[in-house]
This record gives sequence, C-alpha cells and structure tokens, in this order.
Amino acid sequence: MEVRRTVLVKLDVADSDASLLHETISEFLRAANYVVGYAWKGEYKTTSKAKLQRETYDDVRAETRLQANLVQNARNKAADAVQSAVARWKQGDYAGKPHFTAPTLVYDKRCATFNDDHATLSTVEGRITVNYVLPDESRETPHSEYLFNDDYEVTGAELHYRNGEFYLHVRTKADVESETADKGNDGHSTVLGVDLGIENVAVTSTGTFWNGSELNHWHREFEKRRGSLQQRGTRAAHENIQSVGRTETGRYDHFLHTVSKELVAEAIENGCEVIAFENLTGIRKRLPPAKKFHAWAFRRLFDYVEYKAKIVGISAEQVSPAYTSQRCSKCGFTHEDNRPTSDGQDVFECFKCGYSPHADYNAAKNIGLKYLRSAQKSSGGGAPVNVRLNRGTLNVNGDYVPAADGGQNGSPRESPTLHEANGHAVSE
Repeated sequence: MEVRRTVLVKLDVADSDASLLHETISEFLRAANYVVGYAWKGEYKTTSKAKLQRETYDDVRAETRLQANLVQNARNKAADAVQSAVARWKQGDYAGKPHFTAPTLVYDKRCATFNDDHATLSTVEGRITVNYVLPDESRETPHSEYLFNDDYEVTGAELHYRNGEFYLHVRTKADVESETADKGNDGHSTVLGVDLGIENVAVTSTGTFWNGSELNHWHREFEKRRGSLQQRGTRAAHENIQSVGRTETGRYDHFLHTVSKELVAEAIENGCEVIAFENLTGIRKRLPPAKKFHAWAFRRLFDYVEYKAKIVGISAEQVSPAYTSQRCSKCGFTHEDNRPTSDGQDVFECFKCGYSPHADYNAAKNIGLKYLRSAQKSSGGGAPVNVRLNRGTLNVNGDYVPAADGGQNGSPRESPTLHEANGHAVSE
C-alpha cells in the first residue's frame, strides 16, 4: 500500500538567495497564470496537460526566465486548477477563473535535490543551497517519522513564503504493509463514531473523551498576546507576532497529533475497520464566528487521523452531521427539543424514551450509525456492520449487543493527556 506524507520544513536562506527565490516565485506565478488564461479561452476549457504543454510551452519559455522543468511545473499547477474548477461545475457548484497570487513555487526532483539537512533549488539564475531549520532530533515529529525515515522517499516539494520566512512542504511516499492486511476478513466490519466539538475536541462511540480546555486556553492566550503586540505597532512587535504565530501552530499541531494517535489506537483496540467523522465541508458556516479556529483544528485533526489510520489498514470517512445531535441513539426519536441549547452544550434527554447520555457521546454513536447505514445502502446489503460502543456494539437496526467480555465499566474513558468529561456517564 502506497502512503504519502507532507512534512513542513523551515528554511535558513541568505539574503541574496532570498531575492533570487522571490524573483523565481514571481516568474512561476506569471507562467501559471498565463497557462490558466490560455486554458480558459472559449466556451470549453482546456484541461489536458499534454495539449497545454504543446500550445503554451514555447511562449512561457520565451516570456519568463524559468528553466524548462519549472515551466512544466507551472503548467501542471495551472492545469490542476482548471480541472478542479471544471469538476466543481459538474457538481453544480460555482467556480471562477483561477488566479495565483500566493507566493508558492513547485519543485520536483528534476529541479531540486533534497538532502538530510539542506536542499538545492533551481532559480532564475541557477541553483542555490538552502539549509533546513530542524527540530530536536530526540523529539517525535513528522521530520523523524517521514523525512529522516529511509522507508520514505522524497518526491518533491512546494516552496511557500509567509510571515517573512521560506518553508518547504516536502512530499514523501513509501510502500507500507498494512498491519491488518493479513488478519483475514470474517465478513464483519466495525465502525468507531467520532463527534467533534469545542468543549470536547473529540468524543468516540466507545465513550472516550478528549477535552478541549487546553487547546481553547492556548487559543485565547495567543489571541490576547497577538492583540497586545498589534497595538504597539513597532517593528519589534511585528517580529514578535511572527514568533508567536510559529509557537502557536507548533503547540496546536503537537496537541492534534497526540489526539489523532490516540483515536487510531482506540480504533485498533476495539477492532474497528472504519473511523467515522461528521462531514467537515462547510463547517465554518455551521460554527459561531468566534469559533472559526476550531474549523481549522477539526480539518487538521481529520487529516492526521486519516493518514495514521491508513498505515494500519483503517479508513477514515465522513458522513452528514444532519440531526446527529438531535437524534436519540437508543430509540431513534429525533427532535430539536432533545438537545436544548440554552442549558449547556452537553445536555441531551430524549423526550420519547428518557435516555440521557452525554450529548457528545450520543452524537458520536449517531455518526457511527449513520456511516454503517450509508455503507449498507451503498453495498446493497453487503456484510453486517456494527458501531463499537463502550460495552458492546450497535448493529445497523440500532440493536444493542453486549460485549462477550463485559466491555468497559460504563464510565467515560479519556486520553491520559486530557480531562474529565463533566462527570456524565455513558453506559448503555
């Protein structure tokens, strides 16, 4: 099974070389936008990379200072953007003409060389050498997992410039043997439902809670610090803002990596082949304006779970979140009054059967149930599928089956790094 990972690497670039990189980025964006303009002509948009190569290559080479391979990479970037726009049209969504302004530049192994502590990059005036700014080797980071792992091959990178610094988004790949590939298939599949939230970052259908108080505290503190520095308006304050941003992102990533590892471990422990999340498309619109940060965190958490789960043969999927907070996971009764919003975010009480679990746990079970029902429909019945709970499973009809070993004790189980789930029991 082929696995692909991207590692973010900060670069130490000399001032003279930085000027060359800026010039090269400018030429690259000009080339990509020229190809988009050509592809966009007429009623039917040109999406074929081969055709765009034939019909734009000579002009771009003549009009820019880019070497041949960078011209081809600019062509590919443009073609991918046009293809994406056309695909959105086919789905009935709006998409305008792509235009590149963000300072980025695509490298492959023909125009860059990637080493353990540095890279050589093509520019408009030949190659330059840039050194990596690397984390402590003793820490477990994406650098140690993928960049310095002999099992992973570097395939290319995208250069980014932001907040006064250059970064390489280094792409790697490896052929990884799934740890569950040879365990056989008994015809059953088990899903772990996951509810994402602000107070609890993640809650599973097995009753494990990852409390978000630490993440929320960091976010508030960094916002206060950033606001205070912005009020000063000095150059030193601006530099400090950039430093704060880097520290902030590093803390968030460490937290989300930890949660993602423990979510995958939870799935493995409970024999789950699927981890089901709510669909994150448009989640920014569903959250209050003050919580847009959480939309970013949820997407990143899903991405981390997706690639970690894939390595061990588990898939991460998304389902529509509609009514998962209002539906009773025990009897199926769905009503908005089951989940009042005025008395606290963790309140759930079914008006029909009286079932009153923690609201996030109830939603996690519903997300798992929603996935297994969609899986049954798509497979025309197929093999039986179950949602894993803390003391048993739910089948596609919502029937509860106790675990043969008695399962857990019915209390909220939490990550060792996180906190209590407000004292609510989650037993069936």
